[in-house]
Amino acid sequence: MAEIVVKCPTCGKAVAWLTSNEYRPFCSDRCKMLDFGEWALGNRVISSDPYYNNAERVKLDDDEGIS
Repeated sequence: MAEIVVKCPTCGKAVAWLTSNEYRPFCSDRCKMLDFGEWALGNRVISSDPYYNNAERVKLDDDEGIS
């Protein structure tokens, strides 16, 4: 099987996708922690579907007496 190589999401360095690489998909602990910091600061987010917001749905269900 051919070795899979990906780019580190933080620095772009080529990284072999191996189970022995504890930092994958990152190239190092430093890049992993930099990425984690970006998420913690709110600089990276997973966008939600603007047409379906679960928090609003729960509120609407509560208002209608639906459990």
